[in-house]
Formats: sequence, C-alpha cells, structure tokens
Amino acid sequence: MPIHIPFDNTYARLPERFYARVNPTRVAAPRLVRVNTRLAEQLGIDLRNLNDPEAANIFAGNVLPPGAEPIALAYAGHQFGGFSPQLGDGRAILLGEVVDLNGERRDIQLKGAGPTPFSRQGDGRAALGPVLREYMISEAMAALGIPTTGALAAVTTGEEVFRETRLPGAVLARIAGSHVRVGTFQFFAARGDHEALKTLADYVIARHYPDTAAAANPYRALLDGVIGRQAELVAQWTLVGFIHGVMNTDNTAISGETIDYGPCAFMDAYDPAAVFSSIDQGGRYAYANQPRIAHWNLSRLAETLLPLLGESDDAGLASAEEALTAFGPRFETAYLSGLCRKIGLTTQRDGDTELVRDLLARMASGAADFTLTFRNLCAAAAGPEGDAGVRAQFADADAYDGWAARWRARLATEPTPPAVRAASMRALNPAIIPRNHIVEAALAAALGGNFGPFEALLDATAQPFEDRPGFEPPAQIDRSYQTFCGT
Repeated sequence: MPIHIPFDNTYARLPERFYARVNPTRVAAPRLVRVNTRLAEQLGIDLRNLNDPEAANIFAGNVLPPGAEPIALAYAGHQFGGFSPQLGDGRAILLGEVVDLNGERRDIQLKGAGPTPFSRQGDGRAALGPVLREYMISEAMAALGIPTTGALAAVTTGEEVFRETRLPGAVLARIAGSHVRVGTFQFFAARGDHEALKTLADYVIARHYPDTAAAANPYRALLDGVIGRQAELVAQWTLVGFIHGVMNTDNTAISGETIDYGPCAFMDAYDPAAVFSSIDQGGRYAYANQPRIAHWNLSRLAETLLPLLGESDDAGLASAEEALTAFGPRFETAYLSGLCRKIGLTTQRDGDTELVRDLLARMASGAADFTLTFRNLCAAAAGPEGDAGVRAQFADADAYDGWAARWRARLATEPTPPAVRAASMRALNPAIIPRNHIVEAALAAALGGNFGPFEALLDATAQPFEDRPGFEPPAQIDRSYQTFCGT
C-alpha cells in the first residue's frame, strides 16, 4: 500500500521565480537508518503499512508520494558578512507541505537529494555524518523546548560522496514550519523585484504571522514579529550553551526556528568566546556574539522591507530603525529572566542581574561546566548539603563559595519552599545535552556500521531533564575540537 502524505502545497503555487521545479536524483541502494514515528504521527502520516524498503525509497527520493510537488527554493544570503546574490537549495528539495494535527503547516524537505539548478557545481548530496548530526541535535533541541526544524527520517544511499575523503552518502527528511529565510527576501531585494517582495511578505504573514494582517502596516508588524521571535530564540540558545556556528542570513528562518545544523555544538566549560566551527576563523559566530549577529541579520531583513514600510524612503528607514531597537531589550529580558529562573529566582529584586552575571564571570574564570553547574545548583538550592556538586565544577571552589553566600541570602527572600524551588529548577536546567565527545563517538560508530550509540544518544537526549549516568563531560576537554559544515 503506498504511503499517504496529506500534501497541501502553497509555496509551489507562488510565481515560478520563487523556486525551480526539480525531482530528486535516484540513489543506488537506499536503506532506512531511522524514522521518527512520533513526528510522522503528528504530521498525519501513517507508516504502519509501510515496510523499511518502501520507506527508504520514499525518504531517499527514489519514489515520489502522490501529491508531492518537488521544488528547490531560491534565496540569497550574507555568508560570514559577504553577500551572495544567489544561493538557493543546492542540495535540498522541498517535497511539499502538510497541515499537522495541531493545524500547523509544515514543510517536508529532502536534504541531500541531488543537484538542483542552485547547486553551483556541487554534487547535491549529503554525507552520513552531517545527516546524523542534524538528526541528533534537532531532536535534542526539540526536547529542550527550543523552536527547531525536525528530523523525520534518515536514509543511507548505498553511494559514496567525496569531501576531503570518500564518505557514505545519506539523505535527511527534514520538517520545518517553512524554509523561508532572511535570504529569501534578500534574493528579490537584490533584483529590485518589489512585486515579488510584497508577494513573499504577504505569504509569510498568512503562513506565520496571521495576526499582523490587520495591523495599520502589516509589513512593519511582520518585521516586529520576526524580530521578537529571533530575540527569544537566540536567548533560548544562550541559556543552554548552544552555539549555532553558521548564523548566515540564509540560515535565519523567518518562522523563528533553529535551522541548518552544520558546525553547531554545545559548550562544555563555559566560555563566552567559544567557537567550534572550522570555518569561523575570526569568531564571528562565537557563543557571546550570537545576539549581535542576530540583530545584524535582522537589519538585513529590514533593509529588504524598506519599500513596504513607508510611503517614502525616509519613512521606511525610520520605521525599520525603530523596529530594530526592540531587539536588544527583548533579548536581554528573555535571557536575564531565564538566567534568574535557572538559579531559582521567581521574583525580581535589585541586584539580581549583577548576581547572575557574577556567577557567569566566575564560571568563565573557573572553567566550570555550563550544563552541570546549573544542574547541580538545583540540589544546592534545596540546602547547603548540595553544594559539593557545584563546587566540583570550579577549578577553585572558593569562587563558588563566595558567590553562594550571596545567592542563599537572595533565596531567603523568595516565597517558594526550597523543595519546590529545586524541582522547578530541575525542569529548567537539563542534565543531558548532546556532549561533543559523545556525538563524535556516535558518529564514528555509525560510520563503521554500528548505530547503537546513535540510538542511545537519541534516547537520552529525548529526556534531557532526567539524570542518567554516562553523559557527563569528558575527563579532559579538547580545546581544539572543531565541527564542520558538511556541504
């Protein structure tokens, strides 16, 4: 019985200059590595009567389900600050859209499905390692409650791709609220195509920001909405120690989701200057730079919307500048309030910001593990007998003790009982993240044909707020650790 995917494709009905129609390129011997049955059910896709070979052929692109309208999307983008007027889906093909059980429209895209007109001499393929990394990290982010694209399936192709060496090929079936990016707007702005800009803005309003349609200026309201979502998103990244690694404008989703998990990583020891991407030689996308870069990317979006923001150039520019001033306060509010909740503060008092920033400064100088410091604070919040776990994170435990005395004095002014406070903190501070050394071990095993560690990591990160042995930091942190783009 053929699979039924309830496609309802809207982007493919936009003007032809928004995309290129292209079918996936067949692969030799697709094999299903994993399918996300939870996500499939949410999308209304019934996989019960589909055997593994049939699923592999569909998710590799060898078989197109009824209703699919495969297209590669056009977009431009700033990559490490330099503008490319045409990028586009060079190795990804959008099969179509479904409306899920919550009434939300979602894209189904095959990443690594072969060359497209936007491939720029690339092979259009993906290697197994980057596909599994995106699967693992996107699932972990979803479990942490952070807006993200999702992984529906991973398939090996039975073929090799050549990067620095020959690697097994794979395809990722990815789910997103949409794949419209800041770079999508830049594509049309660079061409002076104001008609397409308005069409795209109207489409995004209808799909992602319907409440803005009734605003006095819907396009200004759209910009406000995107700025708000990006500020909240980057604050959420920062609160769990996540570093995206390649925050180009073509990797900034208008929907407010985390998209394109290439050279991404979670910090072990807290370091505001942490960079893991092999291609980020200047630290442009370092951990502490992410809010500034998000604002820069949003400024590029605002530039594209200038013709829609005011009746004159000056009026449009004034509106854009006013909108952008909201990013900083929105991010700081989300970030600092999140930090305060992470240390058990539910009310606001003078000095709270200084208290939490002082903790971060001591963590940085003491090379304290970001995740475990906050996780062990949960026990310490219940009483001083829990201090040992936090002290152990610092190279000099006195650094924690000096701060803890002030923290406890502040906690004494809180109305929440200690046991309740500790439980609330445990629901905010994860015990498990995809540790870099564990991710690398899982990928290495998978490349050797053993997917057990990959499955174990998926299982653990699906419940990040539950303590589980075996997912601690490495005994010795690799300061030279790098991640790679995978293209």
